[in-house]
Amino acid sequence: MKKSINRILGFVATSALLFAASCDKTYVDEEVVSAPRIDSFSPASAPVGEEIVITGAFLNTVTRATIDGVEVPIVERVSDTRLSILAAAEARSGRIALENPTGTGVSGSDFVYSYAAPEITASILQPSVDMGDQMLIAGRYMGAVEAVIFTAEGMTAGNEAAIVSRNSEELVVKCPYVENNRARITLRYFNGSESVETPMEEAPAIEVKRYKPSFDAVTFERTAVGRSVTVTGSYLDKVDKILVGEFEAQFFKEHAKLTFTVPAGDFADGETETSLVASYFDGHESYTLAEKFLVYVPFVKYWENMRVWGHGKAAEQLACFFSPETGRVYANMDWRTSLDPVAYQYQGNTCKEAQIPAVSAEEYGSVPPYFYFYCNNSCVVSINSPASSAGLLKNFWVANASGDANRLPGANGNCWGTAVMGFRALKENNAAEKELIAKVRAGQIENIDEDLFPIDAEAKTVAGIGVGSASAQLKDSEWSDGLFGDKKSDVLNVKPDAVVLVLYYDHNGPARDAENKLNYASNVKRIGLLHITEVNFRIDQANSSKPATLSDYTFNIYWQKYDYDYSKVK
Repeated sequence: MKKSINRILGFVATSALLFAASCDKTYVDEEVVSAPRIDSFSPASAPVGEEIVITGAFLNTVTRATIDGVEVPIVERVSDTRLSILAAAEARSGRIALENPTGTGVSGSDFVYSYAAPEITASILQPSVDMGDQMLIAGRYMGAVEAVIFTAEGMTAGNEAAIVSRNSEELVVKCPYVENNRARITLRYFNGSESVETPMEEAPAIEVKRYKPSFDAVTFERTAVGRSVTVTGSYLDKVDKILVGEFEAQFFKEHAKLTFTVPAGDFADGETETSLVASYFDGHESYTLAEKFLVYVPFVKYWENMRVWGHGKAAEQLACFFSPETGRVYANMDWRTSLDPVAYQYQGNTCKEAQIPAVSAEEYGSVPPYFYFYCNNSCVVSINSPASSAGLLKNFWVANASGDANRLPGANGNCWGTAVMGFRALKENNAAEKELIAKVRAGQIENIDEDLFPIDAEAKTVAGIGVGSASAQLKDSEWSDGLFGDKKSDVLNVKPDAVVLVLYYDHNGPARDAENKLNYASNVKRIGLLHITEVNFRIDQANSSKPATLSDYTFNIYWQKYDYDYSKVK
């Protein structure tokens, strides 16, 4: 048995050596050792589209072929001594040249083009084609064709079709734009001295089916940028572009329905009257859907159905921070680089004390305003200003793993966030606040400015709403109305429907009043209205000693678009 195994191993070893030797020989054969050499070619003269067979040496490594300096296709590398090229329509009579990495070989004589007029076999030409579809054109000397022209009946100028493929007997082309449903087909070719077309009077005719989009009647309402509009009709899948004024809209199309999104463009805030146009047939034709389409650019930023998590460590819950300025929910792992690198740099030195930044105005302004939800060990859920506490951010994690390096600040130590925020839950037992709550819930806030939200720092009011009770940590008792029960078990799909006034401050933070308390009506930079729509309150176990770190919070928010201008307050 052992001898048999040895014989098999010996055979395998011998075979491997032979294989290696054969591979070496193949490599040597294909190695570029000389420039190509052309000994002869056949035929010496031929029409466009014919194959030319070249014999010579070192032809396996040819990378480029030309006739009279114009590159032509290499059809086949038969062997190191035989190669085929194509007499392309773009070239003219002249020497054949073959190139490889070592050099160039040139024929001793010219290849001579013979020029024959291409002819379409009209008897087998398909009777009709859908505009934009491919079709086959058969005939004689098709390789000589430079262009295929479709000329609509009654028109003097035609449109060129894209040639998809060709050989000496057939062309496959894509039917171009045609102005009506009947067109003649002519061929452009080189006759030896110039490019000419086959006679129009002899050109075969074909029906071109033009599936033109048609739109059902519709009255367009005022539409905000970013909103979607749906129109119906027929052949809407043929639409190429939707233009709102000069700006192209993104859209999705089907045969009978098309939905487009109003683009932001550079429309001014407020209302702009512009045109709404659908273009089709590669932009050759268009239909005006509305001459006066009313585009609305809100004076506020609005973010809908945002969701953040508490400070649990499960992978899907590591996205806890939201900025009403950017409209982004930030993953915890992005806090150090994209959201608050200033706080990550200064840690416990970011603020002098709660809500009072210690960084420069430039550093403060580089961080967008943001907030987060937090649940303490007593299961009190609060909406938090990043600068509200030096001891909370370390309880957020960038990874589902232990170790202080995976804590948000990278250490188990003090760290203030940079942005200073204040919160005041609105109450329906106050008439003015009740009206504002109703508008927020109905989606009717179109502006937050100095006229609608005047600030009186002395009276500590914003839009007449007292903010003396505003807080950097707004507890759930202010906005959830006891909807989480005893907080000893999960309570899912809670609908607080709560509205909170959100205030963002400049780099000074709120000023101190005469009693040395923070005056939340001072140094306001932006104003927002937070609408908390749903909470899934979850605890780690049915024990109040374990906070609801796994909860998630869904909300909408309106946000002032421009910094507050105190000179405009009346």
